[in-house]
Amino acid sequence: MTETALTVHQTARPAGFPTAGHFRFAESPVPEPAPGTVLVENLYWSVDPYHREMMDGDFELDAPLEGRTLGRVVDSRSPSLAEGQIVLHRQGWRTHAVVRPEEIRRIPSHPGVPLSAYLSVLGGTGLTAYVALTRIARLREGEDLFVSGAAGGVGTATGRFARLLGAGRLIGSTGTPGKAAYLRDHVGYDAAFDYRTGPVADLLAEAAPTGLDVFVDNVGGDHLGAAIGALRTRGRVVRVGTIGQYNTPEAPPVLFDHADVVEKSLRIEGFLVSDYQDAQEELYDFAVPHLRSGALAADETVIDGFERIVEAFLLMLRGGNTGKILVRAGS
Repeated sequence: MTETALTVHQTARPAGFPTAGHFRFAESPVPEPAPGTVLVENLYWSVDPYHREMMDGDFELDAPLEGRTLGRVVDSRSPSLAEGQIVLHRQGWRTHAVVRPEEIRRIPSHPGVPLSAYLSVLGGTGLTAYVALTRIARLREGEDLFVSGAAGGVGTATGRFARLLGAGRLIGSTGTPGKAAYLRDHVGYDAAFDYRTGPVADLLAEAAPTGLDVFVDNVGGDHLGAAIGALRTRGRVVRVGTIGQYNTPEAPPVLFDHADVVEKSLRIEGFLVSDYQDAQEELYDFAVPHLRSGALAADETVIDGFERIVEAFLLMLRGGNTGKILVRAGS
């Protein structure tokens, strides 16, 4: 094991899109675990859209950042965690972390399932998609679904899960023609459009001329307004995120016909996946057999080397990834 640990600190609050200048890498000796704790050498890191929101005030400046991470216990001072155990914890954006047993989740052994899947389709990303469909929207077989930000981690997982759950027509929006083709050719979407090519309401009306039952929204803005207009009676909107506004706080409010919500008996509900940790085992029971059979794939963009974690984060914010973006420790 290396004798030097690296952490990433945020150095300033961004106005608009962050840059590499808003971060710095700090070196320190590898920390020693105290009694009752363990030292984890991190193997995979998740960079997520919500990190951009946290940069505006939740992340402390000049201190290590946080995020979901998979790592291996390399030094245990706790009888409940053995060295070699693979764990998930939230002290990411660093190569090593000292954590208490109550701060981690042990990663189960599912033969044939790649480790990275526990941060993507089996991790918080997949859990978000699963909860959106099963707990919030309560998707029924044959219902038509629209997903914004469909080529990202949550969007690809939502499309694949919805197909396995028996959804009817699947429609996705994304930011490039190549990603739209990927959604149609690989993920299982029936239609996908590049939202940059015209008004979202018009593109959605062309893709879903008879309307929609469910909208899973990762973007907000004009996508939300367009979807409310397209929803059928008793349609549901699941609000997952607003990535379209994270870097543009001055963006105008969403415009839609508020009478639609009443007249069509629509339901609009947001959620935090952290409130649904009880669904984790249910997700494993649902997804692992499909991963093993090949009916489900994990859509991932993997960046090698912890030193590229800031690069990966900025790439994600500008839509440079397909599926969940992960950083993998170098060899």
